[in-house]
Amino acid sequence: MAYPLLTTPVRIGPVQLRHRVVMGSMHTGFEERPGGHRRLAALYAERVRGGADLVVTGGLAPDARGRLHPLAATLTHHRQLHGHRRVTDAVHAEGGHVLLQLLHAGRYAFHPLAVSASRRKAPIAPFAPWRLTHRGVVRAVESFARAAGLAREAGYDGVEVMGSEGYLVNQFLAPATNDRDDAWGGSPAARRRFALAVVSRVREALGPDAVLSYRISLADLVADGQTWDEVVTLARGVEAAGADLLNSGVGWHESRVPTIVTSVPRAAFADLTGRLRPHVGVPVVASNRISTPADAEAVLARGDADLVSMARPFLADPEWVAKAASDRADEINVCIGCNQACLDRTFALRSVSCLVNPRAGRETTLTLTPVRRPRPVAVVGAGPAGLAAAAGLADRGHQVTLYEARDHLGGQFDLARRIPGKEEFAETIRYFTGRLERAGVEVRLATSPGAAELAGFADVVVATGVRPRRPAIPGIEHPSVLTYDEALRDPGRLGARVAVIGAGGVGVDVATFLTQHPAPDLAAWRAEWGVAADGGLVAAAPAPPARQVHLVQRKRTRVGADLGTTTGWVHRATLRAKDVETVTGAQYERIDDDGLHLRVGDRPRLLAVDTVVVCAGQEPVRDLVDELAGRSVRTHVIGGADVAAELDAERAIRQGTELAARLGGRRG
Repeated sequence: MAYPLLTTPVRIGPVQLRHRVVMGSMHTGFEERPGGHRRLAALYAERVRGGADLVVTGGLAPDARGRLHPLAATLTHHRQLHGHRRVTDAVHAEGGHVLLQLLHAGRYAFHPLAVSASRRKAPIAPFAPWRLTHRGVVRAVESFARAAGLAREAGYDGVEVMGSEGYLVNQFLAPATNDRDDAWGGSPAARRRFALAVVSRVREALGPDAVLSYRISLADLVADGQTWDEVVTLARGVEAAGADLLNSGVGWHESRVPTIVTSVPRAAFADLTGRLRPHVGVPVVASNRISTPADAEAVLARGDADLVSMARPFLADPEWVAKAASDRADEINVCIGCNQACLDRTFALRSVSCLVNPRAGRETTLTLTPVRRPRPVAVVGAGPAGLAAAAGLADRGHQVTLYEARDHLGGQFDLARRIPGKEEFAETIRYFTGRLERAGVEVRLATSPGAAELAGFADVVVATGVRPRRPAIPGIEHPSVLTYDEALRDPGRLGARVAVIGAGGVGVDVATFLTQHPAPDLAAWRAEWGVAADGGLVAAAPAPPARQVHLVQRKRTRVGADLGTTTGWVHRATLRAKDVETVTGAQYERIDDDGLHLRVGDRPRLLAVDTVVVCAGQEPVRDLVDELAGRSVRTHVIGGADVAAELDAERAIRQGTELAARLGGRRG
């Protein structure tokens, strides 16, 4: 067996699990929407059919003040249980187990009724919280117990108490957010009292035949967070209070250390779980950036954990466990840690999906059912849109031929994988390559078909993507000027001093490419971000930049303002660490042997650089669309060829999948 430890059964309190993988908690946005429990039931049921055994839901507040936002879901009344029973029945019908996570937002709440241990405003929240009185603290403890009892009535196999990520329980534990001098603060023991009271009362409410998981913060990654000794003492106390499982959490939402984005090394914090494991007698779960069966098996083999937890990888591939267990890991659609369609949507109060799997969250409405009358279909272009369309069409039974002008697959993803910290994008190319082979797609590389060659197809999908736009700047044809794709594909042409024209997502990626050295190992990454071996914070010691880079834009807004909510700050911090100069409000005057001439405000400025890299947008490649116009073949345009705005792989893969789902219908 390829992953013997991963597939070994394990007992968690009263529950026997078939393997060591937990589908971790992630809010989906369905909890607050009409029909949301139906969609949530479908999402979880498909993952359990795909091998998941223990599922943890997104966090629900135990009282109104604990809501993340005014419309966020709570569990406070019996009348709410009908929808939850739909979820638990669906999971149990497939043979799985499900825990409800109880999450009190504390000072992270986006409403004026927010409460916390102290009246200290979070830097990422709009309201200063009200300080809980002693009676308020006691009521908060009881609200957790009441919600746990309701969860059992709804059919959940237990609950998870969210004691991590900087939410209320975590706020009581850390000096940064607890300056009380009463029974609930003033010393480490007093700061632990709230967490232990919650666990004790939840245990009473659940009874002995339900699972109680506690999500423990192993590293707060903020100033004045818990010390490692305090974490260990808390873990022992939580176990004594009745927890069956300790699930690892790392970093507060306000922390300036990334914990889950693509650039974080795989299993970067699993060793912290390993440090805790000898101190407790209940199973411990490692989490964060564990994406493949090999990653998970290695964590278990090192003795770092008894189980591994992953959330987003189950969005990317609902059959993750089944594929691992049957030695088909090469077929897994690996999560690339981009956050674009999942966490960024969560923070925008939208329903989640997945960039590499747009069926996530649409399990009953976006289906690839077999057709009765297969059609010969040509897909032209093997970037994200074309790959998704070709694979989906072939899975349904159509006879697909995929053309690609270059001698390899991937399109813009082939460029993205070259960016330090985005190496994961190669996993998506690997996944689609294998899927095309298994589905029998004929792939013709280094081929650009014309209308005559496509005449025999019933349908032609044009996914020819984009080309970099060259702005009308005097000297744009100077030999020092490269487009972003030229720079990424042939870095030997780059000089030591570079100006990047355009500071959108592509410009930021290129600046990262220009300044970074090859991907650092874990120790170097931790030094870069100032993380000590025990999870504490130390002075950051970034490696020097590989080149001197100026990142220039016409806009006067902050560079990278349109980047993802949960990832943009990481990119900006990375550029600052590499001494990238950002120039905003610039007018481009000319490029010549001296470099890039600008006017910033009313002053001229020369950037004396060796190379100018242009990242000033894209143009759709639509020549084939025009050539096919008026012919009998049905033409479908997707991806960048359809809309050449800022590169949008989420839209491209979704368009390709949606086209595959509707082309030919169920009956052809």
